[in-house]
Amino acid sequence: MSHVAQAARIAFLADAARRRDQVVANARALIAVASPNPPLATGAVAATAADLLRSQVPDAEITLHEAGDGVVNLVARVMGSGPGRRIVLNGHLDTYPVNEDLPWTVDPLGGTVRDGRLYGRGAADMKGGIAATMTALALLAEHRSLWRGEAVLALAGDEESMGERGTKWLIDHVPHVTGDAVIIGDAGSPMVVRFGEKGFLWIELAASGTPAHGAHVHLGVNAIDRLRAALDALAGLRDIAVPAPDEVMQAMAAAREVSERFSGAGEAATLAQVTVNIGQIAGGTSMNLIPAAARAGVDIRIPIGLSAADLEARIAAALTGIAGISWRVLRRYEASYTPPDAPIVRAVTAAAADILGRAPAVNMRVGGSDSRLFRLAGMPTVVYGPTPWNMGGADEYALVDELHTVAMVHALAALDFLARPE
Repeated sequence: MSHVAQAARIAFLADAARRRDQVVANARALIAVASPNPPLATGAVAATAADLLRSQVPDAEITLHEAGDGVVNLVARVMGSGPGRRIVLNGHLDTYPVNEDLPWTVDPLGGTVRDGRLYGRGAADMKGGIAATMTALALLAEHRSLWRGEAVLALAGDEESMGERGTKWLIDHVPHVTGDAVIIGDAGSPMVVRFGEKGFLWIELAASGTPAHGAHVHLGVNAIDRLRAALDALAGLRDIAVPAPDEVMQAMAAAREVSERFSGAGEAATLAQVTVNIGQIAGGTSMNLIPAAARAGVDIRIPIGLSAADLEARIAAALTGIAGISWRVLRRYEASYTPPDAPIVRAVTAAAADILGRAPAVNMRVGGSDSRLFRLAGMPTVVYGPTPWNMGGADEYALVDELHTVAMVHALAALDFLARPE
């Protein structure tokens, strides 16, 4: 139930409905400034975002934060009509590499709008989402008499490489980037509110053998054979039974029909199980030589209900007895979720229902995002953003109507969250 008077709420929504062009203009300005990761350099796009905010939210407190290695983050802070809660609106400024050599049919930095689509690198992931959130902040600032507390926009300069100098740095160094709730406009679907995500282990396997001529197999030990046996053993992790909490299982089951319509058949099964992706493999120097060394990079995703430590113990057990194998963890994050009935989840779900005219699904997220970093710091977090099309490929785009919807939902959810009594 909203704590904003009905007439004021209607006026707020009417103002939000007029912001479509503002969202597009913000997105086009951001797309025009390349910020590929790698190489990591977000100073120019952070400066562009700051200029846009200064013109649209003139009394916002805006600061730029250099975190090293080419990473520049932005924080904008708007105060409400009195003391109250703090909500953080988050996004990332870096994108996948532009890859101009791909078969683009438009200028990848041109922000072309055609047939209701906004094209360009980052249009979907996630300069379009940032543009929507910036518009939401401007809307909140112009209606600050309706809410109390603080609305903070935290734009991270490093997310595609796991956010250590982006959102993690901001949480550790900027006090007002910690709040009572967080909304992230990362890629997804306006019809799905994401309240959690799987964790992951990235591991590197190394296999050693004894070199010899390929015809003299009795004199050598093939490192690739050993590596294959190890990878087959890791594939067995997919069969682990994972008992997720009831509230998570119930939410995923209820969301399945709607969520899979946008994320693909099989999403529900993927969310509930350990997945093993062998993403890199290398070994040997010639086909007629027995390889002395081989290696592989493996991405293992962890569902809610299984800890990284438990999974590592299972990996160790699976690899025991396979000679010549060693392994190490490159990155590790736990699965995380915000309870589906948390106030911020309810606020975003209700706002989306109001804007869309129908209730969205409420579900987990298969891929990773900076939401894990906020949850790790104890902040309830929701991901709600546009559908990604051709993300990382040629002609990446987002639907303009969806970007406008995201802006309206972020603004309305933040308004309702901040207008509630503490």
